[in-house]
Amino acid sequence: KSSSFAIQLAKKHGTRLHVLHISTAKETSLFDNTIHLEKKKITAEACVHHLSFNDADYERLGTLIKWNPAIKRKADQDTVFRAVLDDRIDVIATDHAPHTLAEKDNSYFKAPSGGPLIQHSLVAMLDFFHAGKISLEKIVQKMSHNPAILFQISKRGFIREDYYADLVLVDLDRPWVVESSNILSKCGWSP
Repeated sequence: KSSSFAIQLAKKHGTRLHVLHISTAKETSLFDNTIHLEKKKITAEACVHHLSFNDADYERLGTLIKWNPAIKRKADQDTVFRAVLDDRIDVIATDHAPHTLAEKDNSYFKAPSGGPLIQHSLVAMLDFFHAGKISLEKIVQKMSHNPAILFQISKRGFIREDYYADLVLVDLDRPWVVESSNILSKCGWSP
């Protein structure tokens, strides 16, 4: 309801609004994909964890996947993913919160929300690419181009002359497994 109310206010006053952490199918209907990104006043983002997990994963992962907003049903996960693909959702984000395993190893109501996602956000999205769920171009658009456009980040987000060279080189044909030995985050784990 708060997203809907904020959108109503933004529309009424012609205000720019970016809505974070879309996690339900119902929320996706609040956003428009008929307006070009540079002209959109109301934009949205989905987090990697809402694309990667659903409520069936709680049995296996418990509080490791406790976020705010919470991980929802498979139907929500699928609809949010479709909204990323059809441009109702403009950005893929992480909501990086590197709590330690000791902090997360509590009852659901005592464990903090969030998890370490910066290092593995691209890895997770490339798993979707390999599964045929999203193109490389769409990943780059949602994780690089669109954030630079929306937040007016000068000389970033694209490979262009006179832009900062923020590049990631990936061998798409070389498998890579997330293991404790290759985790860079000080918290030492990844969902």
